[in-house]
Order: sequence, then structure tokens, then C-alpha cells
Amino acid sequence: MKTRNLGGSGLKISEIAYGNWLTHGSQVEADAANACVRQALEVGITTFDTADVYANTKAETVLGEALKGERREGLEIFTKVYWPTGPGGHNDHGLSRKHIMESINGSLKRLQTDYVDLYQAHRYDFDTPLEETMEAFADVVRQGKALYIGVSEWRAEQIREAHALARELHIPLVSNQPQYSMLWRVIEEEIVPTSEELGIGQVVFSPIAQGVLTGKYVPGQAAPEGSRATDDKGGADMISRWMRDDVLERVQQLKPIADEVGLTMAQLAVAWVLQNPNVSAAIVGASRPEQVTDNAKASGVTLDAATLKAIDEIVEPVVERDPGKTQQPRRSDFS
Repeated sequence: MKTRNLGGSGLKISEIAYGNWLTHGSQVEADAANACVRQALEVGITTFDTADVYANTKAETVLGEALKGERREGLEIFTKVYWPTGPGGHNDHGLSRKHIMESINGSLKRLQTDYVDLYQAHRYDFDTPLEETMEAFADVVRQGKALYIGVSEWRAEQIREAHALARELHIPLVSNQPQYSMLWRVIEEEIVPTSEELGIGQVVFSPIAQGVLTGKYVPGQAAPEGSRATDDKGGADMISRWMRDDVLERVQQLKPIADEVGLTMAQLAVAWVLQNPNVSAAIVGASRPEQVTDNAKASGVTLDAATLKAIDEIVEPVVERDPGKTQQPRRSDFS
């Protein structure tokens, strides 16, 4: 497993990170989740990403149990704050000082650790002054509860403003966690150039487009039983944007390219995002240990210019590039 620096910081992380967004505490039982984490450690993954909102805090608890007993210094544990947790009271969401301070304590307890390596603002909060948010993050860092600060799905101008405040407060804002894949490239036009200038790295999620880029979904055919597209706990909703015949037809055309470079379709998709030098890590999830093993083999792969061009020519008609599609919260999310 190769490592990369997280943005311009000195923190080294595994270039493939293990994430438990749609799995631990919801789709996957604790024993299976533990097996996946053990396999991640076995293949050299040291970076683990979660959030308090995943399965309404259960995902953090499962991850904490799975990592218990591991050498803490050998791990990089990431979590996030913003979305509603608990009963969803009026202060149970957002990036207010109150919610940040209460949330970091809850996350540390569930993860069974004294600190997280990276604490991330899960979305931008339009209802809280950015100065309040960054000052609260600064206190979290100074209290030793987080070593670095990051954001997730923030737009370029929001990242720039937060970075300026972080510099004033002398805290390390080092990362952004966006969605990124062959099919979803909204970060390329504005966010990546801004991040490169500021020393911020991307820790990208959904590099396989929630499973679509594995090629297992065939146009005109029913989704395989037990796949994410058939999951009624949230997976089917998340993947629905890609379940169009025009997209699936293009994905099927990628198989000869994967075969030619000796990779599975999933490995090709993960390797593709890692070709972007601003990407510090690609987050992969799993419901079975063998999926972890398969995805980990994308580490260290170099795709030549001809391969990258061939991929672009196939998927270009269905690629989303609009920077305005960066996910931003709405007041109605909490109503």
C-alpha cells in the first residue's frame, strides 16, 4: 500500500482509505464490518474515514470496536460533523460552536480514542458565521482532540475563505472530501486549482460511483440481487442517478481497457482518481472482505496517457463537470 501526504501537510495517509458511509451500522452487520476492517489492515490500509451522522452515530461505534487494540499511532482516523445526529433537536446539527464541541466529544467516545487525525466540516453551514466555526475548530485542535481540520463538499470560494481564517488562527486546514470519479468531475474546474494553490488535498469518496463503475449493472437488465441498487436502506437512492442506460452502456465499454491494463473494473476506477496529483486518498467501502482486497490492488497503479485518453473518449458524453453541482445543504434539510 502506497502512502501520500495529506495536502501540503506532513501527515502521511494510505492512498486508499477505508470508509463506512453506507455500510457499518446499517447495511452490514457488526461481524461483517469487523471482518472488512481487519482485511483493510491486512492489506496495508491505515486510514479510516467515518462520520457521526453515518447510521446516526452507529458507524463510529462499529469502527471504534473494530479498531480497538490496534496501535493508535499507526492509524489515521477521520470523522466529520454537521448533519443532524441524536434526536435531531435544533442544536443537533450545523457548525455552531455548541454543536462542534459536543460532537467531537461524542465522536471520540464512540471511536474509543483520545483524538482524531482529521476532523471535517461535513458541509458548509450558511446559518453560522464562518469565524465562529473556524474558532471552534481551532479550540478542538488546541485541546488535542483533532490534529488537522478538513472540509467536505465545499466550493472553491468557501475553501479559500476558510483557509484564510485557518492561517490567522494557526490551525492546519489541509483537506477537502468531495465526490469524484470518472463520471463525476465537478471538482476539476475550480476546486482542484484552488486546493493546489492552498496546499489542500482531496480525500475523494465514491470513486467507483457507488458500484456502477464495477460494470455489474448491465443496461436493460435487472440489478443483481443484493447489490446497492436493490438496497432499500438508502443505497438505491444514492446510486439512482447512474442507473440510466446511456451511462451503463458507456461503462460496459470500459471493460476492454481494464482487461488490457490487467485490472478489474473497480480497480481501474480507483486507480483513475489516484492519477490526479491533488488526490491524497480514495475512500472505498465494502460489505465483504474480498472487496477490500480487490480495491487495494489499485494502489501504486500508473495509467499511461493513452489509457486515460481512451477512458475520457468513452465516458465524456455522460460526465458531469458543472462546479455548481457541488453538494450544498438547504434549510429544508433540517425541517
